[in-house]
Amino acid sequence: MGGHRRLIFSMAKRDIASRYVGSLLGFIWAFIHPAIMIFVFWVVFSVGFKSRPIQNVPFVVWLTAGMAPWFIFADIITGSAGVIVSNAHLIKKTLFPSQILPLVRVVSSILTHGVFLAVLLVLILFQGMPVSLYYFQFVYYLIALCVLALGFSLILSAMNVFIRDVNQVTAVLVQIGFWATPIFWDIKIMPEKVRFFLKLNPMFYIIQGYRDSFIENRPFWDHPLLTLYFWSFSLFFLGVGVFVFRKLKPHFADAL
Repeated sequence: MGGHRRLIFSMAKRDIASRYVGSLLGFIWAFIHPAIMIFVFWVVFSVGFKSRPIQNVPFVVWLTAGMAPWFIFADIITGSAGVIVSNAHLIKKTLFPSQILPLVRVVSSILTHGVFLAVLLVLILFQGMPVSLYYFQFVYYLIALCVLALGFSLILSAMNVFIRDVNQVTAVLVQIGFWATPIFWDIKIMPEKVRFFLKLNPMFYIIQGYRDSFIENRPFWDHPLLTLYFWSFSLFFLGVGVFVFRKLKPHFADAL
């Protein structure tokens, strides 16, 4: 995929532009959407449910640090599931490298992820929290997230060509995963036995990593077993994704 770098970035920019084409505010909507979303959830949980600061951290900051990685993951997964079908006109061109399409979605999602991070940093500064060099550690967790998401994206995008329900099922599973992952609630409120199973969700590692980077100032090597499990899981599914995509790729044009 390295030989198609220019094409990937060009298509990623086009993907972002297509989301806001025809709108008066254009890319400004990329800032409005996460800001409104965070505000609504903050009102519901802080005002409605009287959520208190978690570990002396303002709830809105703790919440946003968890939402930021989840929403880029969800954006990649849901967008990639239908990426082959939506680009059928390109797939039917024999020389087009269809394997880059899931990666295009990853790149475009990273670019818009910067908006969510900007909102998080503004909230941190607004709350008077100290700035730390650990902030840069999020790059490691972002790379880890992209590896995990790319593996799933390759599998889902290839399968959706032949089973169109995959796209709809993916959207449902992402919604379930959103509430099953400790984004709005602290995993420490769960019994010890339940925590073990919740940590098997690979996105727990990423979300906790963002909070370690922006809030708790903890290095990633503080979780050696969790790190080993995450990378074993992610690289396995990346390998499966590459295998499935290569096996199904020759039949894409016929199915489309």
